[in-house]
Amino acid sequence: MRLSAMGDVAMTVPVLRAFVKHYPQLKITVISRPFFKPFFEGIPNLTFFAFDEKERHKGFLGLLRLFQDLKNLQIDAFADLHNVLRSKIVRNLFALSGKKVAAVDKGRQGKKELTRAENKVFQQLPTMFERHIKVFEKLGFTVDLSQSEFPKKAVLTPEIAVIIGINYKKLIGIAPFAQYTSKVYPLDLMQQVIDQLALDTTQTILLFGGGAHEIQQLNALASQHKNVVVVAGKIKFQQELQLISNLDVMLSMDSGNAHIAAMLGVKVITLWGATHPYAGFLPFNQPFENALTADRKQFPMLPTSVYGNKNVPGYEDAMRTITPETVVAKIQKAL
Repeated sequence: MRLSAMGDVAMTVPVLRAFVKHYPQLKITVISRPFFKPFFEGIPNLTFFAFDEKERHKGFLGLLRLFQDLKNLQIDAFADLHNVLRSKIVRNLFALSGKKVAAVDKGRQGKKELTRAENKVFQQLPTMFERHIKVFEKLGFTVDLSQSEFPKKAVLTPEIAVIIGINYKKLIGIAPFAQYTSKVYPLDLMQQVIDQLALDTTQTILLFGGGAHEIQQLNALASQHKNVVVVAGKIKFQQELQLISNLDVMLSMDSGNAHIAAMLGVKVITLWGATHPYAGFLPFNQPFENALTADRKQFPMLPTSVYGNKNVPGYEDAMRTITPETVVAKIQKAL
């Protein structure tokens, strides 16, 4: 199976955990970028195959090499959970060689109807988890997500303990950024959320992000409080996963961090601006009421896009309709 973006990859993990539990006699090979290997560690009968997009598997000839590399693993069926040009090519090569193949239906028409400005069809679409299950059903396997299991909390290394301290009763994670600005809660309001949460000194608030500009903004958000710690840029990705697994709750935008926390069994509160959980990207095993959405009475064209990559004039302040008090109350309830 071929996987790419962080959230997409994280959303496959609960389905694969359930699959291997159902079919302990089967072996799964996950094909993705090397960066995502830590997501799959500890899943029995699962092997990770690193997709080398820069050299060995680059371009069309690289995809032929990838097919050959996979063929050598004596694969019986190919589940395409990504369904993009590269995965389609490899999938078709498997089909031509007589193997069973199936691909995820991304439901593009339904998403178009949900996000268009006129004649909007505002209704819940199948979740990505349901779509992934359908892929396995096409291959003849049933997957039941109702009895989901999550990994145990990771043991935190002394290195992490030095960064976050040890005098806390609760760990709250906050990931305030997303790929597109239309999905990012205004930072002045996020500051109010952090200020209110930091009043309880038994709680330690950890700020997640990446890149120099984000780290600069996180440092500004944390500067007034001893119990607010910026972890971005201080630990490796694998350590970040270990730390997230120890959170009591994660506050995230509609972004990869929400799906990472959810796949680790952490409670997740999500904030939605231009996008909406109806598109099928509500984090795994999270109640719908933990998704706080911008006010559609004031902004009736919401959601304006599936991924947040479309800016609609006049909708820049849509997320301001989610008050800091509402966010804090939701986090406190989750705790």
